[in-house]
Amino acid sequence: MSLTAHEASEAKTNKANLSELETILSSSPSCDRVCLKLAQILRVRRSEVALFRLEKGSLRFVFPPELRSAGILPLSGSAVAARTAATRTPLLSNTFMRVKHVSLFEAVRLGTEEEDQSLERMPIQKIMSVPVVQSGGEVLGVVQISRKGLDASGSGVDFTGEDLKQLEQAAEIVARMPFMREGAEI
Repeated sequence: MSLTAHEASEAKTNKANLSELETILSSSPSCDRVCLKLAQILRVRRSEVALFRLEKGSLRFVFPPELRSAGILPLSGSAVAARTAATRTPLLSNTFMRVKHVSLFEAVRLGTEEEDQSLERMPIQKIMSVPVVQSGGEVLGVVQISRKGLDASGSGVDFTGEDLKQLEQAAEIVARMPFMREGAEI
């Protein structure tokens, strides 16, 4: 089965994006820099990227930095990130508002004054949630990409299976980032 010109172009772009993430890994990777690159790769805003690190059996936000002190999500809880880590199962939902979820974090003000904050406090409409797993199989955390808006039609295009695949590949690279180790400086 051969690829169409569009599919071949998309595959080449995906490979280049993942290569850029690998380059960040080989330099001095910061959590913020990696997450901003994920936002660029998956065509979302900074406020639509969340990265959690597993610490003492619970998930803690490492990105966005404004949520680092927001508390923890126990793995036994019903939060999507907790279920993703506990089951090691990725999730893609383009009807996320219909899913019961913890919306407390959606109300936190993110970013700086000059950033576009029109969507930052909007509810999550669409989401991808992927476990960050070390090569040995140990779960290190979870990365989530969302699209926010007043409703699904106002939150942008639906995520695709290809988007989820790209996020899973990116999560493999993120798993090798030093800041994903429990107790590491963020």
